[in-house]
Amino acid sequence: MPLIEFTDRGLYCPQGAFYIDPWRPVDKAIITHAHSDHARAGSKYYLCHHLTLPLLRLRLGEYPYQSLEWGETITINGVKVSLHPAGHIIGSSQVRVEYQGEVWVVSGDYKTENDGISGAFEPVACHTFITESTFGLPIYNWKPQKEIFASIQSWVKKNQAAGKTSVLIAYSLGKAQRILPCLSEVSDRIFLHGAVWNVHQTLVDAGIVLPPVQRVHLDAPKETFSSSVVIAPSGADESPWIKRFQPFEVGVCSGWMQVRGNVRRRNADAGYALSDHADWKGLLSAIKATKAEKVFVTHGFQAALSRFLNEKGIWAAEVKTEYGEDEEGAPALAEEEGALNGKDNGTGQEKQVQNEPPVNSREE
Repeated sequence: MPLIEFTDRGLYCPQGAFYIDPWRPVDKAIITHAHSDHARAGSKYYLCHHLTLPLLRLRLGEYPYQSLEWGETITINGVKVSLHPAGHIIGSSQVRVEYQGEVWVVSGDYKTENDGISGAFEPVACHTFITESTFGLPIYNWKPQKEIFASIQSWVKKNQAAGKTSVLIAYSLGKAQRILPCLSEVSDRIFLHGAVWNVHQTLVDAGIVLPPVQRVHLDAPKETFSSSVVIAPSGADESPWIKRFQPFEVGVCSGWMQVRGNVRRRNADAGYALSDHADWKGLLSAIKATKAEKVFVTHGFQAALSRFLNEKGIWAAEVKTEYGEDEEGAPALAEEEGALNGKDNGTGQEKQVQNEPPVNSREE
């Protein structure tokens, strides 16, 4: 019997009688992070990292929760369980599961570049590694964060000089917090869409130090936002809500911006390939660092990554899950779909504020 089984409810540990990131209600759920393709309501018990706990309360409501620090070990029915930094978003963790000397690691979503806010990814040695593959193609090769931030700052300064508001589309949990330090260096007037504000306040209340921001109030005079920076979730750029910021330009922060043509498809003025997922090289380096004998590949370009690993002598197989129903984990656009000879190829709802546009149900 494998230590972790792939079931119609999610990743299941029979010996421990718990699930990891289940997509159906279960008795015991261990949650890697608070993006809602991995954290869903209805289970009887949740275990997560300390910083994920307030986010689960925001998104799921009140349930029996237990939280751990990274590296802290508990035993569930004889199975040792510990959480380790995934570097994806604040509080995101990999789950290490050990029983009778056998070790599996479920990565959840992760990135290998330290963004300075999410905790640096920690490779965990194991026999079997379960990895995502959201950007599991060689064409995805991220520029250093410092370089991307410099480009965003230059764009904001250009807009300020022209008297325009800079509207950045960034998912409310993860990227919105990640870009704040960069933006605070070039503007002291940063406004947040209500959905982004909800997450921001939850994290600040939990003790996370973030740059000062203001909420977008719908009755504020138009000049309030002149030459400022506004952070909004996906979907806001296609709604009447955004018109209050005229004149403005729109920039999109998403890994899909790596591919030519996606800025135009989003009707954006600028695109920044800033992702909270590992790129191709990051995936390969993370897998190698685990020294895993077996690798199961989940959501994204599973076929491409698993085939490559097998060709390199690492046993790998594809696994179908319900993860990835977010914007960066969504099915690839036309240009990506043709990247490997045409053969290869994540739902986050925030509390809504009256008269604000609905948040796109796909996370970035």
